[in-house]
Amino acid sequence: MKYLSDILDGLAFTELQGSADMEISAIVFDSRKVVSGCLFVAVRGTVSDGHDYIEQAMAAGAVAVICEDLPAHVTGEVDFLMVANSAVALGIVADNFYDKPSSKLKLVGVTGTNGKTTIATLLYKLFRDLGYKCGLLSTVENQINGQIVAATHTTPDPVELNRLLDEMVSKGCDYCFMEVSSHAVVQHRIEGLKFTGAIFSNLTHDHLDYHKTFANYRDAKKAFFDSLAKNAFALSNADDKNGMVMLQNTAAHKKTYGLKNMADYRAKIIENQFSGLLLNIDGEEVWFRLVGKFNAYNLLAVYATAMLLDQDKSKVLTSLSRLTGAEGRFDYIIAPNKIIGIVDYAHTPDAVQNVLSTIHDVRKGKEKVITVIGCGGDRDKTKRPIMAKVACEWSDMVILTSDNPRSEDPAQIIKEMEAGVMPEFKKRTMSIVDRHQAIKTACNLAQAGDIVLVAGKGHEKYQEIKGVRNHFDDKEELERIFNG
Repeated sequence: MKYLSDILDGLAFTELQGSADMEISAIVFDSRKVVSGCLFVAVRGTVSDGHDYIEQAMAAGAVAVICEDLPAHVTGEVDFLMVANSAVALGIVADNFYDKPSSKLKLVGVTGTNGKTTIATLLYKLFRDLGYKCGLLSTVENQINGQIVAATHTTPDPVELNRLLDEMVSKGCDYCFMEVSSHAVVQHRIEGLKFTGAIFSNLTHDHLDYHKTFANYRDAKKAFFDSLAKNAFALSNADDKNGMVMLQNTAAHKKTYGLKNMADYRAKIIENQFSGLLLNIDGEEVWFRLVGKFNAYNLLAVYATAMLLDQDKSKVLTSLSRLTGAEGRFDYIIAPNKIIGIVDYAHTPDAVQNVLSTIHDVRKGKEKVITVIGCGGDRDKTKRPIMAKVACEWSDMVILTSDNPRSEDPAQIIKEMEAGVMPEFKKRTMSIVDRHQAIKTACNLAQAGDIVLVAGKGHEKYQEIKGVRNHFDDKEELERIFNG
């Protein structure tokens, strides 16, 4: 329990109606979750406006309200704080309500289009292996030193985020590694947090349904770096054309990593096989269990971060060499008849090209590559034909299918993907709406040594159709088909 006055530190408000000396039981921004004695923050969202529910929140027991505009009916029993931006205010008061948990551990954020989950997960595994208590906030799952907490968003809302950080602090965590999505930056979900460092992986086509332009998407990532304090570190991929853009204007300590360009931390690929990677990393040759050029970047980012966090080089490399990546990221199994199945979360054109180019790099001969791929509904439509085009260019055969169609007609999504299939690829491309049948068909078409890539859903254990999440696990499907 906190007094309202206790949670206003750092909050710029233009007007206060009330005394601010009342007790606050919780912070709520969803009127359906209002509890007696809570502070209700009226946030303007993409779907609804919290200001429309202020009176409902008051009736349900809210004793204070933060808003940008006063409602028509104001009662003297409720305190009102007027602010310029309620979303910013929510992050600040949530941070204060939980006693600024991000300042009590070392919080490292990872942003970029691809690689966020793998980098954050590897950092979490690495530092636990080094003997630290750690937290993880990722697309796949949240963890508090081994305790799994289900993840619903890449970056949680400010209240849940600070609650999780507070729980990590109470359980003695030294570090927290978290993914920072572009949505989270624009929606101010990380407002008020103190970051020890930030990592940029890469930037490619994604989320233009939300950000509208690539420049807006890039600037959302950059805003995270712009917000860093001067005692934090900013680590960026020197080989990405937007890597140096991220470092412009940040007050943080600037560092870079890369495989090609000059950088503070460098690596070279010596061997790349299905069994792993041999890298020369910062002058040391080390064998890693992860596969592919994109994972060479991920491993290098993790290594560089560990060095910036003052860890022992030999211990870090030894531990990293033992680790596996995140679930659903180049997750492969081999069938009894020697067909290789790979499940990957690749859901952007660049990610699809990365995983397929990796397969081409590590395959030994003329094995066929059969790709099963779809695109999510209610998301960026512009990437649909591009995804199909990339899949066709890098595969011997492509089966277009459903991903998470959500509220859209899956057949229409596939039709929009088909627009990207060039004439020369049409004879080796087919469309099967049912994802189970698509995967089964791919496996039936494959022969010993061939590679079946099932892309798009990765770690997900469901398929969302018309608002209902039905159990569906790509890896489980492959294993069932393989073992017949």
